[in-house]
Amino acid sequence: MFQFFKRVQTYVGSELNAALDKAEDPVKMLDQFMREMAADIRDAETAVAKQLANEKLLKKKYDDANSMVEKRQQQAVEALEAGNEDLARRALEDKNVHAKQAESMRTAHEQAAADVSVLREKLSEMKREYEEMRLKQDSLKARAESAKTRTKMNRAMSSVGGDESRRGFERMEEKVMQFEAEAETSEDLRAGSRNLDDELAALKKNSAVDDELAALKQKLGKE
Repeated sequence: MFQFFKRVQTYVGSELNAALDKAEDPVKMLDQFMREMAADIRDAETAVAKQLANEKLLKKKYDDANSMVEKRQQQAVEALEAGNEDLARRALEDKNVHAKQAESMRTAHEQAAADVSVLREKLSEMKREYEEMRLKQDSLKARAESAKTRTKMNRAMSSVGGDESRRGFERMEEKVMQFEAEAETSEDLRAGSRNLDDELAALKKNSAVDDELAALKQKLGKE
């Protein structure tokens, strides 16, 4: 993977490990990888275009040199037919110069054409690999988000019923029980105070009745 992507190859090394150690966001890193891969493809397309232009230029020079070879050959024949051997000789000499140029251009053109073929194949492979990564990107993003969600849920669930939460709950329970005990105690005290008041009130009431009864007896001559 990433065979032809120089930027990503660099990043996938020590820089990626460092990023993972820092807990970088995988989704953002995937987007960054895709941007860098796309930039590599654009660079490769530029290189292929330049090499293709060079191959076409060499082909034109080769064709031009071949045309001159044929032209000088014909001119040498015409010069001999006209009885001008010296002109025919010079035409043949110039033909040989162009023949050497044609051979040189032929070799250069064949190499350039081979380079274009190789670059095109690599560019095609880069694009295929990029498409594979693009298709996987959504899946990887979804998996990353799912993993993050599961981690958050697990952390939240692990905190429920934990020692700290349990101790806090127990403290609140003890507090409620204390409140209930205080309420019961205050009710008992109030009840006790109320009974005493009732007895004293009843005592006063009974005393008044006894006085009234004694007065009534005295009036009737019962005593």
